[in-house]
Amino acid sequence: MTNPVLLIPTTPHADNITIINIDNPPVNALSHAVRQGVVDAITQAEQNESIEAIVIYCQGKTFIAGADIKEFGKTPKEPHLPDVLQRINQCKKPIIAALFGSVLGGGFELALACHYRVAVKGTKIGLPEVNLGLIPGAGGTQLLPRIAGVELALTMITSGKPQKVDQLDEYGIIDLLISADSSNKDHLLHETITFTKELLEQNQTSKIITQQPMTLNSEKKQAALALCQQFRDKLAKKSRGQQAPQSAVNSIENSFTLPLNEAMAKEREYFLECRGSAQSRAMRHAFFAEKTASKLMISSETKPTPTDIKSVAVIGAGTMGGGIAMCFANAGINVTLLEMSESNLAKGINAIAKRYQQAQTRGIISKEKVNQCMALITGTCEYQDLAQVDLVVEAAFETMEVKQQIFSQLDNVCKPDAILASNTSYLDIDEIAKATTRPEKVVGMHFFSPANIMKLLEVVATKYTDAQTLTTAMTLGKKMGKISVAVKVCYGFVGNRMYACYGREANMLLLEGATPQQVDNAMVQWGMAMGPLAVNDMSGIDIGYKARQANTDRSDDPCYFAPADMLVEAGRLGQKTHAGFYQYDEKTNKRSPDDTAVNLIRTHAAKLGIKQRSDISDEEVQQRLIFALINEGAYILEQGIASRASDIDAIWLNGYGFPRYLGGPMCYADEIGLETVVTTIKKFQQQAGNTYWQVAPLLEKLVAEGEKLTS
Repeated sequence: MTNPVLLIPTTPHADNITIINIDNPPVNALSHAVRQGVVDAITQAEQNESIEAIVIYCQGKTFIAGADIKEFGKTPKEPHLPDVLQRINQCKKPIIAALFGSVLGGGFELALACHYRVAVKGTKIGLPEVNLGLIPGAGGTQLLPRIAGVELALTMITSGKPQKVDQLDEYGIIDLLISADSSNKDHLLHETITFTKELLEQNQTSKIITQQPMTLNSEKKQAALALCQQFRDKLAKKSRGQQAPQSAVNSIENSFTLPLNEAMAKEREYFLECRGSAQSRAMRHAFFAEKTASKLMISSETKPTPTDIKSVAVIGAGTMGGGIAMCFANAGINVTLLEMSESNLAKGINAIAKRYQQAQTRGIISKEKVNQCMALITGTCEYQDLAQVDLVVEAAFETMEVKQQIFSQLDNVCKPDAILASNTSYLDIDEIAKATTRPEKVVGMHFFSPANIMKLLEVVATKYTDAQTLTTAMTLGKKMGKISVAVKVCYGFVGNRMYACYGREANMLLLEGATPQQVDNAMVQWGMAMGPLAVNDMSGIDIGYKARQANTDRSDDPCYFAPADMLVEAGRLGQKTHAGFYQYDEKTNKRSPDDTAVNLIRTHAAKLGIKQRSDISDEEVQQRLIFALINEGAYILEQGIASRASDIDAIWLNGYGFPRYLGGPMCYADEIGLETVVTTIKKFQQQAGNTYWQVAPLLEKLVAEGEKLTS
């Protein structure tokens, strides 16, 4: 490998300014070779008496965008990043960073360690380490508050969200902001050299940030302490259970309460604690799971080129169909929305416009972007208008008969190479494909509601789907900004099949004596975003009821989802009827416990001969629901419905509110130990005396071999 760091002794513009040129594609990551190269280049520049200043510049499309992910999990080699940054900051010759693209993580810390920063407008800067269960570990929590103040440091570091330099002009992070000149690749370098020459002419020396004390008077210090506490309280709710955000606040607070050397030492201590934690391992697993999910397990020799999708149609202008249409429009793709009546079509398009307006009001999207997206969406009531589209997504009523009729009609109307996709949540897409003469062009594209917000897309390959169709659907998902995961056909695919086991145990616990609020509170305390019964009420208890009724392979056990089914048959459908597992205020929709629901369930349990018990602990609730998930996930892996354990985790992290700091159900199983999982499942099997708690053979096999699900 060629050296990714090159010292250019002089430039055509100034023979007393040297350039440290970094070229480590694709994102100039801070690999060991880059770290060592920067240190060596500074040493050479310092030894050259004719050199008066140093510019750090990157080739390619971005300045340093962070750490090298190939080194994650490996023992870091010297020089470590803090040593590199110390070397930069202590240099007696001014070092100027030329920023563009995405300047993130260690890349931004390196820029902060430089004495001056020049940036192109639109450059994104940020410290996203919290998203990996980490804090900045090379001085970010000390340098950023010194340069830009405590409040901005708290906001950027605890959120992990990058910001554009244009929005931070008042904070002193950037010394010179220049307009982008796309026609001149060397525009930034030229402007940075000019800025550096002016510094030298004015006898400006190195701004060594670490030599500048962070002194606050008593009043400002008290205000900063109060601000830190506000962030702690807010993060305790927003990032419930997470270690890294709280450690970040502590480290930022140290920037103005401790001497610098002590604060830097504490930052490194916090960083190493986080890095060695189960939470960070889980969040790093989640990061790689999402990256890996998009990679189809197709050999490079046979992997086809995806079809370029320029126009799509969506069948059904309801909530789901409208959301799917927005996904395509947001990606700049023309969408034809088909409904059977003009009134339903108008209603659907008005609902889309309203959703865009709400997003604009909240500052999520610009008015210009709204207008662009709405211009891409057209409506029709005629199938013939879909004749030339490249892909159709059907989002109609969830019955096999309706979907087969639609696909048969699409097969007759659409051009021969058009892809036909179904958004079904449960139905057998193999059977849907048989309604066409092109089953190889049929695929599932299972969006999650609300489709325009949820990131998950299950791409379902039937036994007929060809490699090009599958590759095209996955590529299209990525273009829409989705986490696309390829799965195969079974009832509920991966996510909903597992969720059925999760819901089954929640319902069984109600029959055994737990209340809805106990089950939900236990799962929220464990880390889920919402409890399963509150989710059921929100989405509508009748949706799952109808899916179970339509499933010809459904369990004939009268206890299976008995509470949910009984509530539906009593007219309690959840929030939409203001009564389900809970009751809901008709004006505010506020949820509260409902003795009527509890009594109905208890009466039903008595009819089924199930004895209520009072010894159900929160731990039992948590284990039964989560271990049911894990066990079903192992069956799914064994049957080849999912290709990788990490794919299952990506689905649960992005579609079902599984806590990211636990990495997904498969990662969590590995963390607590598969032997513990198997032993506990066998205990539940003995207690329950039913066929649900059968240990997945894959789990037994992995325990015997000392292997992990995610290995």
